[in-house]
Amino acid sequence: MRQAGRYLPEYRELRRKHSLLELCHKPDLAAQVTLQPVERLRVDAAILFADILLPFEPLGLGLTFAAVEGPQITRPIREAAQVLDLPPVDPATDLGYVLEAVRLVVRALPAHVPLIGFAGAPFTLASYAIEGGGTRDFMLTKRFMYAEPRAWHELMRRLAELVGNYLAAQARAGARALQLFDSWVGCLSPADYATYVFPHSQRALQLAAAAGVPVIHFGTGTATFLEDFARAGGDVIGVDWRIPLDVAWERLGADSKRAIQGNLDPVALLAPRPELERRVRDILARAAGRPGHIFNLGHGVLPETPVDAVQAVVDWVHGG
Repeated sequence: MRQAGRYLPEYRELRRKHSLLELCHKPDLAAQVTLQPVERLRVDAAILFADILLPFEPLGLGLTFAAVEGPQITRPIREAAQVLDLPPVDPATDLGYVLEAVRLVVRALPAHVPLIGFAGAPFTLASYAIEGGGTRDFMLTKRFMYAEPRAWHELMRRLAELVGNYLAAQARAGARALQLFDSWVGCLSPADYATYVFPHSQRALQLAAAAGVPVIHFGTGTATFLEDFARAGGDVIGVDWRIPLDVAWERLGADSKRAIQGNLDPVALLAPRPELERRVRDILARAAGRPGHIFNLGHGVLPETPVDAVQAVVDWVHGG
């Protein structure tokens, strides 16, 4: 989860010279950033360095990054009519620089280290597009969802097609696994997830799965509708720290062949070392040696995280 980033000194060095969008737009730089944590930490897989909002540029929504506020959408969707005006997006051409970064990383990685491609899920993208940036209450998103259900479903349909095809294109470029990233979906009630999100996530995951590589379905705050979240699709279901790993596995079904990813709280990496180790070993104990556990954080590495804490976690997991 967000392997590359501000916690790494080599990444901060690049950011002194280049903006975030420059790092994303230049395949050689994106590849370099993707490889940094693999080279330093010896993790088992690389995660493509890109931003989930890059599709907003060919969609004509505008995308900038403010130093403190984060991503800003310059032409947010606030009216139903705007949805019908969104242009079609062809990942092979409109996001070709991302696919070139995939190809560069695959060539540079050792054969035993797979690259995971990723894209934002329809709900998380729709929320950014409507809110115009980050939010705590999702007021604009939910108001649009409730007041303009036809336009909402059309927006979600278009985003599902876009990200599903985008993920499949990353697999064709060489990614050996894919992740649909729904970090904001936990703001919804179970009923709203089922009505307004489930069919569109399912469609995106179907399109991604057609590429023939494993697909990870990642979300945060999904404990209240975990069964529906898993039913939407994915070979691997990501869970965060708000639910114990063994409880999540039980709820997915004892006979489920699906793997599970998670679920260390990223803030635990800032804890004293004995407490961090206790939490890591608790997760491993809950996995109980079952096949199909991908040890991971429940969300991304925080910028304040000491590199040696991340390294310690990798070493503990590898050492059992």
